[in-house]
Amino acid sequence: MADDVKGSGMDVNRSERRSYDSSGRRERARTTRRQVLAAASRLFQERGYATTTIADVAASAGVSEIGVRKGFGTKAALLKEVFDVAIAGDDEPVAVRDRPAARDIRNEPDLREKLRLYAAQAAAGGERSAGIQLVIRNGASSDPALRELWDTLLEQRLVGMTMFAAHLAATGGLRVDADEARDVLWTCISVEVYDLLVNQRGWSLPRYADWLDRTLAASLLPENDQRRDRDDR
Repeated sequence: MADDVKGSGMDVNRSERRSYDSSGRRERARTTRRQVLAAASRLFQERGYATTTIADVAASAGVSEIGVRKGFGTKAALLKEVFDVAIAGDDEPVAVRDRPAARDIRNEPDLREKLRLYAAQAAAGGERSAGIQLVIRNGASSDPALRELWDTLLEQRLVGMTMFAAHLAATGGLRVDADEARDVLWTCISVEVYDLLVNQRGWSLPRYADWLDRTLAASLLPENDQRRDRDDR
C-alpha cells in the first residue's frame, strides 16, 4: 500500500513537471514570436518591403532564419501577421469584433455616442497600423504577393464596414441607407485619409479622431442630431 502511494506521488510530480516544462516552452515560443514581429514591423517600415529580407528580420530579432520561416512561412505572410497584431493592438487570439472596445460600441444604445466610440477606436487602430498598411499598399504595384494581400485587406475592411453599417441602420436614426453608410465608413477610415491628415498635414491623433467623429456624424446623422451635438460642445 505504501509503495502504491509512493509510486502515485512520483507520477503526479512527473506530470506537474511536464506541464510546467510545456508551459515554459509555450511562453518562450510566444516571446520569440513577439520579438520577430516587432523586428519585422520596424524593418518593413524603415526599409520597405522589397529591401527587407527574412534573414534581416531574424538577425534583428536574434533568432535563426530557419526558425522565422518555419514560424511564419513567406515574407508576405510575415507582413500580414505584423498587420494583424498592429490592427488588434496585441497578439491575443481574440478577433477584433470580440474585444471589449468593439462590444462597447455594439452595446451603446445612443447612435451619436456609438459613432464617437467608433471614431476613437478607428483612430487608435490607424495610429498602430497605418505604417504597415502603407508598406503593403506601396509594394502592391510591383509585388504580386503584396497585391493579393492589399486586395484582401481592402475586402476585409469592406466586409467589416458592411456589418457595422447594418448594425447602425438597425439601431435606427441614420439619414442614409446602409449601403451609403458602408461606403462613407469605408472611405473615412482608409489609410489614405489617415496618411493625408496625420502624416502629411501633421494632425495630432486627438485632432484626427475628432475630425473623424464629426465627419461621420455630419454624413450619417440627421440635422437635429448634429444640432444637439453642437449644443453639447
